[in-house]
Amino acid sequence: MSPAAAPERPAQGPGALILVLTTLPERSAAEALARELLEARLAACVHVGATLRSLYHWRGEIETADETQLVIKTRGALYAPLEAAILARHPYELPEIVVVPISHGLPAYLQWIAAETSSPDD
Repeated sequence: MSPAAAPERPAQGPGALILVLTTLPERSAAEALARELLEARLAACVHVGATLRSLYHWRGEIETADETQLVIKTRGALYAPLEAAILARHPYELPEIVVVPISHGLPAYLQWIAAETSSPDD
C-alpha cells in the first residue's frame, strides 16, 4: 500500500489564479477580514456573501451555525500568506479554507486580478 499523498497546494506559477473560500461566524468579522486582505494586496476582490446556515459534523455531533462566506480572488502564489492571514484572524479551531483553481475567464478580468495582487517587485 502506498503512503497517502501530500495535500495539493494551489498552483504557484505567475499566471495561476485561484478562488479561496472561507466562512466566519459574524458578518462584521468577515467584512473586516475582507478589507485587511484587500489592503495587504492579498486579494483583488472579496465577495462577502449573505448569511447562510451551515450544518456539519464536529466531534461526533451534527452542528448548526449561521456563517458569512467569503470568496477571495487572488493569485496562487499568494496562497501561503493568505492562508496565514486567515488563520491569524479566524475564531474557529478548524476554519474552512478551500481553494478552487480558476481555469478560464474573461482575459481582461483575469489580468485585473493579477495586477491588483502584484507588487512592484513582482
